[in-house]
Amino acid sequence: MNNKIIIVNGPNLNLLGEREQSQYGSTTFKELKENCLKKSNEIGIKLEFAQSNIEGELVNLIQDARKKFDGIIINAAGFTHTSVAIRDALDLFKKPIIELHISNIYKREEFRHKSLISDIATGGIFGLGAEGYILAIISIQKILQNENR
Repeated sequence: MNNKIIIVNGPNLNLLGEREQSQYGSTTFKELKENCLKKSNEIGIKLEFAQSNIEGELVNLIQDARKKFDGIIINAAGFTHTSVAIRDALDLFKKPIIELHISNIYKREEFRHKSLISDIATGGIFGLGAEGYILAIISIQKILQNENR
């Protein structure tokens, strides 16, 4: 594989730009995807961008990623705090994983403070808005370059 990654987005992220702009900003999901594809092309990363509101679909994406991708960036959204199934699928991935959240989950409601995936992620980016996706792409590229030496 050649620096091929997938960005997996969980529930309600398809409504970015419409929902809670105070938490998530005004960037739409389409704009976010375009920005990520542009950055990945600039730095030589092959990128697939996916979103689902359905837990089982996200589990299937992660399971399939084991054979297709060198790394995962995941914004599991609300499933971050509730899905053992997504955590277990990520645990089987055995390659770099960056956990990503647009808002800072540790500055929000108490129930959002617990991430079921942080302890198996390579690293995390929280609270940096849509720019966090770009930082995650740059970070995973650096991780993959170091692993490929």
